[in-house]
This record gives sequence, structure tokens and C-alpha cells, in this order.
Amino acid sequence: MKDVNIYGIIVPIVTPMHEDESVNVEELRRQVDRQIDAGIHAIFCFGTNGEGYILNAEDKHLVLETVIDQVDGRVPVYAGTGCISTKETIEQSRMAAELGADVLSIITPSFAKASQAELIAHYEAVAAAVDLPIVLYNIPMRTGNALEPATVARLAEVDNIVGAKDSSGDWDNLKAYIELTADDPDFAVLSGNDALILRALQNGAKGSIAGCANVYPKNMVGIYENWKAGNLEAAQACQDAVAPLRSVFAHGNPNTVVKCAVKLLGYPVGACRAPFNQLSDEGIALLKQVLADDAAKGVC
Repeated sequence: MKDVNIYGIIVPIVTPMHEDESVNVEELRRQVDRQIDAGIHAIFCFGTNGEGYILNAEDKHLVLETVIDQVDGRVPVYAGTGCISTKETIEQSRMAAELGADVLSIITPSFAKASQAELIAHYEAVAAAVDLPIVLYNIPMRTGNALEPATVARLAEVDNIVGAKDSSGDWDNLKAYIELTADDPDFAVLSGNDALILRALQNGAKGSIAGCANVYPKNMVGIYENWKAGNLEAAQACQDAVAPLRSVFAHGNPNTVVKCAVKLLGYPVGACRAPFNQLSDEGIALLKQVLADDAAKGVC
């Protein structure tokens, strides 16, 4: 198994697209360099903000191959390989391993309700099929299936299950992940909610998979780096700077808002794939105002 230090701010990089919804490889390479230049600690392909839910197998192969080539070993590369079935999850995980991914992020199966026993069996089967570090991904409002803290603690006993990302937005759930795995210093709990990053770090989390890093990579990295350096005032300022952007999420799919924001900053990343590609006029106006205000404050 690869020895990867899971920490810091990991960007679930957007998947740039042309008007015909094909992957814009050239812009994807530019976004990789933009993120690394900003100090990002790792790049995560086809996560939620990368529209992994709507990319087909060929798209995912192309995106991961491109990112690994462009990264060229500068930071670890994560791949989101979770699918509804255990069989397809194993297939995608093996694809990612063959291409050279460093870490797998595996979201819970979706649509059909799964018991905790079924989730344990699912993750154990995938872990046995690939020799790569695996980060569990809990986002029950999207998948309909929640990884209970006790389940995470149980799966943490599997050698190559090395972390868990919690995007539930429930602080008590995230804290329970941290507390129940605290005896294993090599197990990394990551915040998937950008509003909870600093609080999570202060309570024992190792970092965050942060969608807002697509918009403001330096600011998001600043949360972690300032916290690590003991400059809590600066870390809190970076954390507070996320709130205005997140306020726009009330007007549309957060993935759509994030990608629209990146586009408004001047990067031709295109829209999200239909039908998840619309933002109301009110939402766009608010987003433009937030970006302008943040630019005046020096948020980047």
C-alpha cells in the first residue's frame, strides 16, 4: 500500500467542460497548476464538486489520467471511485490504481437504503480488492446512506482504510468520528463542510476536502497553514472569509455555485452538466457581489 500522509486542504477539483459538455483537458491542466501554485496539499478528482456523480467511466479515466500527468508527483492525487454497486466500485478503484492514483475516496452507495452491516461489507470488499489507501466519504443528504460513527470506527481497523471525510454538516457526527478513531494516529478524519474546517482541526481532524478551494485556494490553504503555525487569529480570518460565498448556496446546487464562481473569476471551466447547471438571476447577482466584495478584501 502506498504511504500517503493525509492532511491539509484537499481540493475536489472542478471538471472543466466545453459547451458540448466534453471534458476541457487544457483547462483542467491549468486548474491543477493554479491549485498547486496556491499551496494546495492534494488534488481530488471527480469528487462531488468534480461532478463525479455524472461522469461516465471514460470521462473519469480521462480526468484522472490528465491530472496525474499534470501533477507530476508534486502533490498526492485522490480519486473518487465510489459507485452504487460493490462490483463497479471495485472496477473503478482498480482503474484508478492502474493509472497511478495515490488515495481512493469512496462515497457510500446511493439510492437504495443500505444497513450498516451492508456498508461494512461493501467497504471491506473494496479494501480487499485494491492495495491503495481508502478514505470513507459520508454525505447522507446526497446518497441517502449515512456512515454511523461506530461503523467508521469498525472500518478504521481495516489496514488500508485510513481516513473518513464527513460532509454531513453535523458537528456531533464529525466530532464522534474524531473521538472514536483518536487511538489510531494514522487515521485521518477530514471535514467535508467548509464552515467547520478550523473547528475540526482544533478538535483533532487532519484537514479538509474543501470545495471552496476551487474558488479561493490560497484562503482555504490559509486556514490550515495558519492553524498549524499557531496563528489562530489569521486562521479564523480565513475561515470567516468563506461565509459570504457559502451564503450563495441557498440559491442553487453548491456544486453549480462553486463552478459558476470559478467561471466568473475568469477561468473557462464551463457549466455543470445538465440538468444541474442553472443558477437563478438572483443567485448570480449575489454571487457577483460576493466575489467583488471578496476581491476588495483581498480574498483569493
